[in-house]
Amino acid sequence: MKKRNTYLLTITALCCLLAFSACVSPQDVNYLQDMRQNSQIELENQFEAVIAPYDELTIYVGCFKEELARPFNIGGTTNGGQQSPATYLVDVNGNIQFPILGELHVAGKTRLELQDTIALCLQSDGYIDDPFVMVRFANFKIFFLGPDGGKSITIPNERCTFLEALALSGDLDLYTHRDRIAVLREINGKVMVRYLDPRSSDIFNDPFFMLQQNDFIITRYEHSSIMQSDMQRWMPWVSFGVSFVSLATSLIVLLSR
Repeated sequence: MKKRNTYLLTITALCCLLAFSACVSPQDVNYLQDMRQNSQIELENQFEAVIAPYDELTIYVGCFKEELARPFNIGGTTNGGQQSPATYLVDVNGNIQFPILGELHVAGKTRLELQDTIALCLQSDGYIDDPFVMVRFANFKIFFLGPDGGKSITIPNERCTFLEALALSGDLDLYTHRDRIAVLREINGKVMVRYLDPRSSDIFNDPFFMLQQNDFIITRYEHSSIMQSDMQRWMPWVSFGVSFVSLATSLIVLLSR
């Protein structure tokens, strides 16, 4: 009898140890832990996306006299009588071939700067007196790589913060190692990586907080986190086994009396 009780006590203690080890503390996962009520942080790194080689741009030209703008929208598609903007691929040298105006160097410009550049060319060359130009990114995407696989999200407004990207991706797994979330970015032909920690408000002033098109966010699990995940997955089966052994042992004791 004493041996049976010792056996059950050992199994119960083991289960309790596994349960506690599988827990994740709030300090491991809570965002912006150092921020308080009415906290205000001035963002030092205001950001607007800059056009780079291999970007895809949609450009639409309009004016009061529609027939004057039509030659500059060649390549756009018509849907239900409405003209859709044409799409242009920025080549390796940062140029696009624009109707009538020819080759335009666009790399290094923001979309607003490119709008002003095209509008000025149309006016100064005498093509359109009152041009309206709209430029948008067609391929502003953020990519995610992690233990659970990879995916991408499309950003509709060309402005995305690190926290917004995490939210749009469906948030992080509980066991993701948050103090080493890598943001991978190509800058002037070189790949640069920075590690961000969303648990601290310091990320607001990190130069990589404002994401650029085609940035990669890479997450990873710690070895202990993987073990915790495995333990948590097996806990229901362990609990069932303990209950079964306890019940079987009790029945044997009763029947042997």
